[in-house]
Amino acid sequence: MIDINKEIERLDWSKEPKGLYEPIAYVLASGGKRLRPTLALTAAEVVLNGGLISGTALDDVLPAALALEVFHNFTLLHDDVMDHSAVRRGKPTVHVQWNQNTAILSGDQMLIEAYKLLERVPADKLPRTLRLFNEMATGVCEGQQLDVDFEHMSQVSIDDYMTMIEKKTSVLIAYAMRIGGYIAGASEAQEKALYEYGLHIGLAFQIQDDILDVYGDPKTFGKAIGGDICCNKKTILLLTALERADAESKAELLQWMMTTDRDAEKIKAVTELYDRLGVREEAESVMEEHTALALAALDRLPQNTATERLRVLAERLVTRKR
Repeated sequence: MIDINKEIERLDWSKEPKGLYEPIAYVLASGGKRLRPTLALTAAEVVLNGGLISGTALDDVLPAALALEVFHNFTLLHDDVMDHSAVRRGKPTVHVQWNQNTAILSGDQMLIEAYKLLERVPADKLPRTLRLFNEMATGVCEGQQLDVDFEHMSQVSIDDYMTMIEKKTSVLIAYAMRIGGYIAGASEAQEKALYEYGLHIGLAFQIQDDILDVYGDPKTFGKAIGGDICCNKKTILLLTALERADAESKAELLQWMMTTDRDAEKIKAVTELYDRLGVREEAESVMEEHTALALAALDRLPQNTATERLRVLAERLVTRKR
């Protein structure tokens, strides 16, 4: 298996002007799960009989895997600006460490660098890889816009939320699987199963992220807890609470949503409301449903060591603490 961290470390950001490239190096060195490139490579291994087929096929996937990771971090960099987030992975965000203009421009360059990495994909696979990558990128931007739109909408349904996270988060994971499998030579049926695994894992992953934002440990989660509550972010937790609450509880919740200060008090009060309404348990149930659908998609793929790693990964993602 290719060591994706070592491959990321080999990327050269010691270029001028330093003000453009140093933030990129900072972001990529800050860690992260490396989930998307790992999934792209693992999808290829599934197709390549658990990686037992020798040759350059797995190496052919590496440029796309790296492009996916650079693109993902580009979205996080701009997302932090839009959300005014101060911390990412336990470190100051780029717009805090430098400034907002630097974060925007370095993020733009990261997007360009992702496409430069895609240039290394084998020529016969490049046209469709680009099409798939662009479909993915468009989906992410559409999901981000929906997330922004939700901030100003008084009525958002849980179905609306699921559509938003499918585009903003899940599509990137699903296309990582699809692109990795395609470059490695997946059949149409295999490509579809890989995509469905990634789609449902992505949905489960984001729901777990919403849960951790309220119930996680700041020391392991990598950022402050309760940020979604403070900014009234329409997560599955808040939307479920609004749907389940009786008149009295709903009035209390809406009153806290209008509160723009007293953050610690607001987090405590809203979390207690969530506890009374059984919101966490409902979110976990939805997360488990999508995990089951992801595992079912694996059953339609070749069964080998790579498939088993995907099975283990699905179980770990929904029990993660960060």
